[in-house]
Amino acid sequence: MFARSVAPVAAGMARQCMRPCSFRGFASTSFFTDQHEYAVIKDGIATCGITNHAQEQLGDLVYVSLPEAGDELGQGESVSVLESVKAATEMYAPVSGTVVEVNSALESDPGLVNRSPEEEGWFVKIKVSDEAETQGLMQREAYDAFAAAEEH
Repeated sequence: MFARSVAPVAAGMARQCMRPCSFRGFASTSFFTDQHEYAVIKDGIATCGITNHAQEQLGDLVYVSLPEAGDELGQGESVSVLESVKAATEMYAPVSGTVVEVNSALESDPGLVNRSPEEEGWFVKIKVSDEAETQGLMQREAYDAFAAAEEH
């Protein structure tokens, strides 16, 4: 979502907290990218969006494009274009898979992302095709440290 360069210290923190884990059978597990996207995975379905940190950096969203249900996405591929009063950017897929649902409420109310980015402001739900991809993502504690280091 933001510049693809990562501060070395933040990248080190992220690597320290990455570990293999299986999300099948658990209530839900949250993962984060260094581009400030999240995936909350439950029963093989990832609810994906941008983090609170990302929406704060973007400011008030005025437009969000969404893919179609049934679209196939690869990890790191563009899911959505976001336009705010400050900038335009893209949201990238944190995991590969098939889009099974889109949050159509964002089309008429993109500000929902600003008000509730990690709950009601989700973008898509993806049926995960390769759970091993989560090994390269951060969990909450590592992501929070990453985002804090990025601010300094």
